[in-house]
Amino acid sequence: MIENRKLMMSVKKEGYVSELVIKDDPHQMNWVMEDTYLQQADYQDADKLFGLFDILANGNKASSDGLMANIKEEKDKITVTFSAKELQVKMTYDLGKNEEALFWTIQLKNLTEKEIKIEEFGIWISFAYVMFRDKNVLRNIHNSAAVFPSVSTDYTKLSAVRRDGLGENLGFYQVKGRTKSIGTYCDYRNLFFENVSPSLDGMLFHKLYLAGGYPEKFENHDWIYEKDGLVLEAGQNKVWEYVIDTNQSPEDFYNKGLKWKHPKMEYTPLNIIGETARISVRVPAGVDAIAADAFYKDDGIVKKLAIPIREKEKKRQYSLFFKPEAMGEHKVVIKLSDGTKDFVVLNVMDRIETVVEERVEYICSSLYHDENGEPPYAFEPVSNQGESLGKANLVLKKNLFGTPDVEQVRKVENCAVNYVRKKWFVDGDFRKPRKLYGDFYRCMDFEYISHLFYLLSEFGDEVLALHDAGTYLEWAADVFELRVNPDLHQEERGKEEAQMLGVYFLYFNQLLDKLKVKGMTKKYAKIQSLWEQVMDRVDKDAVTYKAAITEHYYDNAGFGPTAGALCESNRGESTRRYGELLLANIGYSNDFRAQNPDRWWEALTYMIHSLWGGVTAAAAYKVFLYLKDIRYLEASYRATAGILYCYDTHATATSPLEKGMAASTYAVAGPHINRPDLSRARFGQSTFYKDGGIFSKLFENDSQSPDWDMGEEMAAYLENFGDKTFIMEKGDSIHVINGSYEENETEYQITSFAPYSKEFYFISGNDIILIEDKKDLRRIILKKERG
Repeated sequence: MIENRKLMMSVKKEGYVSELVIKDDPHQMNWVMEDTYLQQADYQDADKLFGLFDILANGNKASSDGLMANIKEEKDKITVTFSAKELQVKMTYDLGKNEEALFWTIQLKNLTEKEIKIEEFGIWISFAYVMFRDKNVLRNIHNSAAVFPSVSTDYTKLSAVRRDGLGENLGFYQVKGRTKSIGTYCDYRNLFFENVSPSLDGMLFHKLYLAGGYPEKFENHDWIYEKDGLVLEAGQNKVWEYVIDTNQSPEDFYNKGLKWKHPKMEYTPLNIIGETARISVRVPAGVDAIAADAFYKDDGIVKKLAIPIREKEKKRQYSLFFKPEAMGEHKVVIKLSDGTKDFVVLNVMDRIETVVEERVEYICSSLYHDENGEPPYAFEPVSNQGESLGKANLVLKKNLFGTPDVEQVRKVENCAVNYVRKKWFVDGDFRKPRKLYGDFYRCMDFEYISHLFYLLSEFGDEVLALHDAGTYLEWAADVFELRVNPDLHQEERGKEEAQMLGVYFLYFNQLLDKLKVKGMTKKYAKIQSLWEQVMDRVDKDAVTYKAAITEHYYDNAGFGPTAGALCESNRGESTRRYGELLLANIGYSNDFRAQNPDRWWEALTYMIHSLWGGVTAAAAYKVFLYLKDIRYLEASYRATAGILYCYDTHATATSPLEKGMAASTYAVAGPHINRPDLSRARFGQSTFYKDGGIFSKLFENDSQSPDWDMGEEMAAYLENFGDKTFIMEKGDSIHVINGSYEENETEYQITSFAPYSKEFYFISGNDIILIEDKKDLRRIILKKERG
């Protein structure tokens, strides 16, 4: 064991880091994976612990697993050396260079007199990204971390964020050499079909790739990140160095980066074609930014656009802005005076109203079954799970925001009356749920159905064809009561699930308000009473974070809706408690696709998940409105840029989508070690059917449409960012969320990205001030104040 003032670490005889602890941490969290836990939980992954490696040289594989570790421990330094016939790998862990940081040096030496081709060199950096198999959820909250990577040419970094959102986190910064990528390997246990609850636990092992990372001749759509190997000349000793330091927040993480000579780059993650994209750069002392270029792919060719660099009045700060000429991902690279490079990846999309309208048109024209379909009046892909109705809810929400398309609304109405009601309820009786899962039904399905009926009730009777709006409002209330009233269920499973929170936090206040306005006082009083009982219990249990457990031992599908429901029901202290989990869950990175709410199961890697990522983003937005804390607005919008990527048919660096199509999942990791073919790809979870195991039970084949559970999150997006733009002061300028701006000496011209732009807000401290409110208002002018 070695230590300095801040950190303590140990290395086992096999050569891996077994312990890395922040000394004054009240929870004494171990920030690396523990072999003792792997053994206890029966995971066979001892070869993936921190500091172990694999290498492919001249076609020959070797790994630390098959080599003897020579360990030398000094006062505040440990050196681990692995020697093979032709190569030597030496790692030094040094806590003496800085009293509050760990320096990790990696050396790869060619022991021969000939050059060696290194096709792959990967080292496990297995931070504690683990969902413990422990019903004490505090263990997963205080002793586990989300991991947010930022892979760059010369300035790769990574933030490991404790899931409680409290105390200190770890930052990992490259200070010498180049990193190609950071991949992940997932291991898990899922007992869903064995009637165990919770049923799912698992972990991600992160791997640092210094060369290669993919099978020979591997190709995918990713043109942004490097995949090549390297050559070691005769006798050459190649060196990489990283620093591990603590931080208190995302801002502190980037400021610590400046300390370790990393540029600090801020960018707008989502941009619209034809509108100004902005990047701000602050460089460390001793270097200047000398050039900037935006790389993008157009007509299958990677093109380059030079971006002028404008130095601000403050030294070492630069402003970059440009109008993109093509849609798709843009890699914006800055070159520094010392020859190094850093970059960010931002997205350029079509106008979002076009994205939404194309998606809705596709749902209604390509996914809808008419009376001759099987089953009639359903939307594909057909599923017993209520999540599959999200696409119908999106159709209705779009038609409430834009000009109603009567044919589209009536297709959904037909679906609701002639498919949904008959399928989920025996004889259409809302008190007789049908057991669609063999011997049980899911209460969670009913929240999507209630939302469907509520949205239908928002249309005028002249648009509706089968029933009037009042009837759909009654149905919405009846199904909502079934969702939240345990007394309406005969079996214990139904009674328990009725008391669980879900996505209905997105609309329940609106439903209650409408019942009251329409004079349905009995239904209003009953549901309001049930709701207060549920929230009193959740509020009381907030100190234990009980609602963070679902079928998963720790789940943003649990604590996201909980945070949203708590603020909607005016439970301030509990909102703050669960809100911190949201902030720790939503990523930050130099790549807009790695800023998503942290989740892993549906992709078996760190991923964007459209539904649960979108619901988490919506929860963060509601917490922002309640607490007036700008961090939640910024986190919600960061996440939203990733969610929209799942609907982006103009993306060039991932799996393509035809006009109007969507895919529920994007794998952030490259490589995806479990399934290299899914690296930085968009897909649906059914792709794992071919891998067997539980997936062969969950899916009938691997060709199911990848969008089965999508739509509810887009309905939530429209409710939150669909017509609103936010402006705030930042330094000597402004910052716009859900929009962009141009400026001259006297004014700012602000353009909204909202698809149905209407409202512009100015945020000043705790005040959210409505400054413009007009339908279809796309641009406003703000005069600059003169001092």
